[in-house]
Order: sequence, then C-alpha cells, then structure tokens
Amino acid sequence: MQETFLDMIQLVAFLGNYGREYENTRHNTAWMFEDSLPFANKISWQNKYKSDFCAIDYEVLMGWLLESGLVKQRSDGSLPIPSSAPAKIYFMKPLTYMNLSGDAVVEAAHFFKIPPEDILIVHDEIELAPGFVSLKWGGGLGGHNGLRSVKAVLGTADFWRLRFGVGKCTNGSVADYVLGKFAGDEAILMSQVFEMTLPLFAKILTAKDAHNLLGEWGKKKLVE
Repeated sequence: MQETFLDMIQLVAFLGNYGREYENTRHNTAWMFEDSLPFANKISWQNKYKSDFCAIDYEVLMGWLLESGLVKQRSDGSLPIPSSAPAKIYFMKPLTYMNLSGDAVVEAAHFFKIPPEDILIVHDEIELAPGFVSLKWGGGLGGHNGLRSVKAVLGTADFWRLRFGVGKCTNGSVADYVLGKFAGDEAILMSQVFEMTLPLFAKILTAKDAHNLLGEWGKKKLVE
C-alpha cells in the first residue's frame, strides 16, 4: 500500500554557520530570525542529526503562537489545529557549516520519514534586496551553497524556502559579503523584517497547503 504524506510543513531548517565568528553575519540571517521568534526561549535544543534539533508537539506550538498573538482561538475556545496537522513539528539549525547543510537535513528527514515537500528551509538570499521576504516553492537555487547541499542529498529542489533579502555585494567576493556582519542600519532593518515576517511564519506552520500563500508572499517588500 502506498504511503500517504501530510501536506503541512513538518521540518523547518534554519541555515547558518556555527561559531561565534559567524554571529550576526548575512549567512546567519535564518539563525537571527529564529532567535527573534517570540517563543524562542521556550525551545529546548538537543545536539542530534548533526544539528541543534528540537521536536515540538504541534499542540504546544499552537499554544505558543496563540500566546504570541499569531493565531486566534476558535469560537469555542479551542486551538485552531488543522485536521491534517502532524503530531510534532521539528526545528533544526545544522551544525555542519553552510556548504554541508543538507547532511543534517537529510538525516532528520530520513529518520522521521518526512518528504521534501514537507520541509521548509529558512535562509538568506542575495538575489533579494534588504527589506524583502519571499516564500518560494522549488525552482532555482540562486547560487546558495546551503540550498545546493539540501538539493543534492534530497535528490530534488521541490522543497519550501523562506528567503530573507540581504542584497548583492557591490565590491569584493560574494563569500566575503555573506560572511560579513550587518552594519548598524542593516541590523535595525533586519530586525524590523523579522518582526513583520512572524505572521507569515505562523501561516506557513499552520497552512494545510502553503501554496495558497504564494500569491501574497511570493515576493514582498516589508521595509523601505
């Protein structure tokens, strides 16, 4: 009998580089976004699957989203948990360094039997200007080495991406640019983008089919 899968996101991978020297760099945008989540201090990380990893009961996650004002109770006072929701949702921050991010993603995905279409990769995007956020399904990788690694191990590019624009470098190498730290004004702008992206993140985690979000969030400028 053919196994059927949920349409909802089950695994969220925040891409970045491990180590103090990489803190607040453009390539660690996803880790900065995770740190900005209003329930970030409630997440209990473990070192598993070559990553900082956590398994969150879906009902617990919904409670956190409710407390944060990102979802609303149903009229009967219950949590708005979709009938197709997974029992748990998994967050991970690969500790393999960016170029080998897929090694961590595939370990968790294989262990929990999560198909690529139920995986969300959160990452920085040089093809988008600062202030932009984009939800993307499949397609090109934009030269992002973390995405290349994920595609290589999964054997497909058909997974979800939440992309934060960091802009292109105007001089020097791309590597030096993405490993550079945000300047003061940039850091303030990114913190504003993160806050304004929270409703989208909640919608992604609670959507029965995230394709319905692409019309509004395929590419959206949040901050001037």
